[in-house]
Amino acid sequence: MNDQPNRPHQPYDPYGQQPQAPQAWPGQGYQGHQGYQGHQGHQGHQGYEDPQAAQQYTQQWQGQTWETQNHQAVPPAQAPDPETAILTPQSPPQRPAGPAGADASAAGYGPATVGGNTRVTDAQRARAEGRSPVIEPGMQPAALTALLGLLLAGAAAVGTYALLVPLVVLQAVTAAGWFRLNGMWPARQGIALGFAGALAADAALLASGRSPAAILGTLGVWVLLALVLQLRSHADPDERMYGLMATVAASALAIVAGGYLAAAADAVTVGAVAVAVAVPARALPLPTPASVVVSLLAAAGAGIAAGQVTDLGTSGALLGAGAAACALIGHRVASYDYPSRFVHFTAGVALPLAAAAPAVYVLGRALA
Repeated sequence: MNDQPNRPHQPYDPYGQQPQAPQAWPGQGYQGHQGYQGHQGHQGHQGYEDPQAAQQYTQQWQGQTWETQNHQAVPPAQAPDPETAILTPQSPPQRPAGPAGADASAAGYGPATVGGNTRVTDAQRARAEGRSPVIEPGMQPAALTALLGLLLAGAAAVGTYALLVPLVVLQAVTAAGWFRLNGMWPARQGIALGFAGALAADAALLASGRSPAAILGTLGVWVLLALVLQLRSHADPDERMYGLMATVAASALAIVAGGYLAAAADAVTVGAVAVAVAVPARALPLPTPASVVVSLLAAAGAGIAAGQVTDLGTSGALLGAGAAACALIGHRVASYDYPSRFVHFTAGVALPLAAAAPAVYVLGRALA
């Protein structure tokens, strides 16, 4: 038998501090471990009945508490910040005004956009947004077209090799402008391929005595070359087809512009002067039907004037009107971009002259 007196149960402190009495709620008496029995069957210590005596064993915890599993400090709970406790909904951003100055936010959605497709041109986006996709290049590109046309006319009067200088510039700008008009920029390989085709056509024309068969042969070879290059591409089928069509069209336009080199010198002079007059007349601030009529009449008059200097005479009016009609088609095609100054200063400058080259060659041979 153990003769030691019964002692009250003391809770074990794992941190080696002094034993402390169990906690109790303020204002309540501590109820001892009723179920505690020693090896002799003695009952545990009874709780205090005096509230003042019980409160002296009540601990008021302040500061940090400890989690018994990993012994990491847990900061005490703090009152929520009134500025961040409740997140108020943010008002939706202001949307830009829609077409004709209307507020698009009134309808609950912004202006229509076309996304996710890098091949969408500005003209297509303008159609989707309800705007006109036709933006004419304006007077500055028309003035550059007139300057380039006068250079072609003057160089043709000097000689064949003098004509090559402005012609090569025209072909390079045509290839670059067509790719940008189709929303493909930079497309260095396609532009280089189209321009190389134009140079090959020029060389074939000079080697064959300016035979038009050189243009057709070069065009066929370049279409086959563009097809082979696109088949070797690892792009998507739609992307390859789109690139193939753009490359073939750019090469064809640049090669066909070599028709100035195949045409007679007098025909080149008359046709280039007519285009140089027609395009600025088309850029005048007039209604579209009126500006077209004024442009054709001005081109016919310029053709008569240039024909008096050359051997064409009054038949230069027909040549000038025909070249101006083709030039207006090229001008219209270059207007389908919204809004791009780069397109207007490349395709807008070059396409009227490039489109007029076949008419200059055909009408020149017919009227000679």
